[in-house]
Amino acid sequence: MQWTSILAIYVLFWVISAFVMLPFGVKTHDELGIDKVPGQADSAPANFRPRRVLVRATVIAGFLTALYVANYVYGWIGVEWLDVSRLTAS
Repeated sequence: MQWTSILAIYVLFWVISAFVMLPFGVKTHDELGIDKVPGQADSAPANFRPRRVLVRATVIAGFLTALYVANYVYGWIGVEWLDVSRLTAS
């Protein structure tokens, strides 16, 4: 596998991980007991930390990319696993 392919897979995993990590650990103003600005949405986050999201996404994407490349090299799960007809009883 070429390094550019690994980089592309890493970027895809990173974007997915970042979007999945966005809602974790975020609290609203009501949950933290902070006054809201007039006109502010009730669901607006009060403690959003983008650096934490970036670090989490980077670690998770690195792990998933390493797992994907290891599966590519060692062939643990192959295309034959996608064959649904083998699951039906004959």
